[in-house]
Amino acid sequence: MTWSRLDSPVQFLKGVGPVRAEQLQRLGVLTARDLLFHVPRRYDDASAVRPVGSLEVGEDATILGRIRSMGVIPTRAGLRIFQAILQDDSGMITCAWPGQPWLERKLREGDLILATGPVRFFHGRQMQPREFTLMARGKEGEAGGEDDPTGTIFVTYPASEELPQWVLREIFRKNLDTQLPFIAEEEYLSPELREELGLPGLVEALTALHRPTSLADAEAGRRRLAFDEFFFLQLLQAQVRWRESIREPGIVFRRSNALLRPLHEALPFQLTGAQTRVLREIVQDMMSSRRMHRMVQGDVGSGKTVVALFAMLLAAESGYQATLMAPTELLAEQHHRTIRGLVEAAGVEVGVELLTGRLGAAERRRVLERVAGGQAQLVVGTHALIQESVRFARLGLVVVDEQHRFGVRQRMALGEQGRPDVLVMSATPIPRSMALTLYGDLELSLLDEVPPGRTPVKTVLKSGGRREEVYRALEKEMEAGRQGYIVYPLVEESEKVDLRSATAEFQRLSSEVFPDRRLGLLHGKLPADEKDQVMRAFRDGELDLLVATTVIEVGIDVPNATVMVIEHAERFGLSQLHQLRGRVGRGAARSACILVAEAGQGAAERLKVFRDTGDGFEIARADLRIRGQGDLFGSQQHGRDPVLRFGDLSRDEGLLVQAQFRARAVVEEDPELTSPRNERIRTLLETRWGDRLRLYRVG
Repeated sequence: MTWSRLDSPVQFLKGVGPVRAEQLQRLGVLTARDLLFHVPRRYDDASAVRPVGSLEVGEDATILGRIRSMGVIPTRAGLRIFQAILQDDSGMITCAWPGQPWLERKLREGDLILATGPVRFFHGRQMQPREFTLMARGKEGEAGGEDDPTGTIFVTYPASEELPQWVLREIFRKNLDTQLPFIAEEEYLSPELREELGLPGLVEALTALHRPTSLADAEAGRRRLAFDEFFFLQLLQAQVRWRESIREPGIVFRRSNALLRPLHEALPFQLTGAQTRVLREIVQDMMSSRRMHRMVQGDVGSGKTVVALFAMLLAAESGYQATLMAPTELLAEQHHRTIRGLVEAAGVEVGVELLTGRLGAAERRRVLERVAGGQAQLVVGTHALIQESVRFARLGLVVVDEQHRFGVRQRMALGEQGRPDVLVMSATPIPRSMALTLYGDLELSLLDEVPPGRTPVKTVLKSGGRREEVYRALEKEMEAGRQGYIVYPLVEESEKVDLRSATAEFQRLSSEVFPDRRLGLLHGKLPADEKDQVMRAFRDGELDLLVATTVIEVGIDVPNATVMVIEHAERFGLSQLHQLRGRVGRGAARSACILVAEAGQGAAERLKVFRDTGDGFEIARADLRIRGQGDLFGSQQHGRDPVLRFGDLSRDEGLLVQAQFRARAVVEEDPELTSPRNERIRTLLETRWGDRLRLYRVG
């Protein structure tokens, strides 16, 4: 199954040709297979289509009718309105598109239109469609005026100006029946397994996708194709997991409690139940012959550093070195201070060193010698740890903090020095479904409990008109010797959007609002040295107020900062707002997060969810539900296809878990997929899924 008729260029399908093939290519459709997997944008249930004659003013409705007349109407204010009279068997109604006179060139009399929008009274009943779909051309069009769509569900595809909906529908009508039989060759799920999972076969799924008899039928087809996406992604991750953790034995650490017990007894607080549970999982991993690849997710303040220190000391107890890699020098210094303080309080003899780019030549040489000689048992640093000059005597554990800030190659570079266990940590809570998708090669542990006694940050919403109140609150905190942040979505002003920017507001705030205060400006366009200098000045109390962009989201810990002001809060995702809010509330004083927003109804409801919720995992779930999954793979995803087109992480978690279970079972039995029974799976992984997953594979 190395080549299929479905791999043939789309140009040779009926009704396509060279010109339309180029147009389809711009939609990401290059082959017959691409056409089959061209994901519909939406479905409209014919039973929900209202007869035009029954429409009432004030309702929101969907109608299907032919254009009987149309034209552009100018207004006294200079606005040009495209109007069309739509008619079905029950009557006629005027549809108006203000400010869209160009529709006169796109549509023609006789076209069949599916339109959705509110019905209003304006010289009689009138609809203003929010969206519409050209379902079929009129009698002058290529599709013929008599070929009205049939069936109970209307399918709408992603289209373009040059390749409108009616052309796409016609291409599908001419080719679907001839191409569907070829997809049967790619069926890899047995009938028994499909029945167990409640999924249709591939042919049935694609038929349901393009010619559904009901919305439930279309959903069943989508679920099958979503399972395929999840399965092959999890299959790849299971292979990575097998190669990194299982194929070659890892270190079997021996627990003596020579270092762990003194630390536990010296802690000035009790470990939470979540910390105890996660530590048990880590210790079990480290004491097994499997190489640990585990991710610890924890909200701000959940105690990840302490958990990491216990793991690092277990490695040191067994005669190995451990290293913690952080994305910024400030965060590395912060971890170094915390770890050194806890180790000294416990009274244990263990070498703790810091390695960053700021070290002078003599100090760097001293640290490198101690690392190479094994005297430095715990080493904290930045990406400087993965430079060629850094050689560990006996590296046993690698801890990577805020791992999403590192590429996969960076994370794995330390693993080239022996076969150390790997523990990655993230203070960015993400829903379990997204974690399984992005990090399916890692075992997951959740620190979903915050230590008692931590004062919650008060969150309030303010409109832009109450900005002076916000400034007074900031001034009051600064008078008391506290510090604060003001965060903006833009570095500089833009003509495209009417938003305040950090640079312009820094000038205004410095000269007009807080002329007697010490302000600093921090954003991603500053040189690295200048950014570091500003953050250190703020940390050391040399600045009262930091005006910044989201560059402060991770890696700055200032217990004296008690106020976080976020301008244009409606422009940020909930999870990002939560990370920004986590920059305050790190000391004993009460802290506040003030959201300044000019929000519509939808945004206001979203911000109220954030205001009333302190749980980062719950916020992440709400963010996924409201904003969607977006581009999960960030800069890794350069291909023309997103990794997930059918899978919906906000509702498919159960399906994803099933896919991971099946994929891991296949790899445990046949890691390289060499057995005859897995030949089809292996071929599909390389041919159909290879391009979409290759970038993920190499990071």
